[in-house]
Amino acid sequence: MVLSEEATRLWETAKALNRAAARVSPSAARLPPLLFVTDPDRTPRPWEIAARLPPGAAVIHRGFGRAEAEADARRLRAVTLEGQVRLLIGLDIALAVAVGADGVHLPERTLHRAGEARAAGLALVTGAAHSPEALDRAADTGLDAAVLSPVFPTASPSGGEALGSERFGAMISGARLPVLALGGIHAANVRMLASSGAAGLCAVDGIVRAFAPESA
Repeated sequence: MVLSEEATRLWETAKALNRAAARVSPSAARLPPLLFVTDPDRTPRPWEIAARLPPGAAVIHRGFGRAEAEADARRLRAVTLEGQVRLLIGLDIALAVAVGADGVHLPERTLHRAGEARAAGLALVTGAAHSPEALDRAADTGLDAAVLSPVFPTASPSGGEALGSERFGAMISGARLPVLALGGIHAANVRMLASSGAAGLCAVDGIVRAFAPESA
């Protein structure tokens, strides 16, 4: 599949960030450089986007407890396996195990469940963070990576005040684990993170715009 100009910019920038981060922290090399974060309202058909992601990318499926969360997760698992894309399930460790996901993504309030996820056999465990204190907790719990947000202004109702690229970079400079960037990231602003130290990029709307089928 030929990537669009926007998709190419996101993917190439994400890979460059990951390579740079791996030179400082070798464990970053095991992370997917680009992660598509789903949302039941903003991405009602996430498998269509997942099917267009390049091999090596990942999807974080957030079902938010909805009845269709498992069916959507299984559909995403089929698509991601075919495309050599990793799948993480938001919060629900049991669902991640049931659908054969690669890992789980924990909200900040549940970072303490990282050990439970490891014991369940999940290979990749990430967690959300919104402060330096949360980054410390993420490191203490042994997460593979933290997802720090929001970097830029975002449409997410829970986004909060944007950090900006400089504050984001300063916040992660002392982090004891790789940190992925999330929040308002899209092809037009992604280069502002080129020297931030981020180990990769996460996005909702920015990835949808870049990777959506032309007929969408």
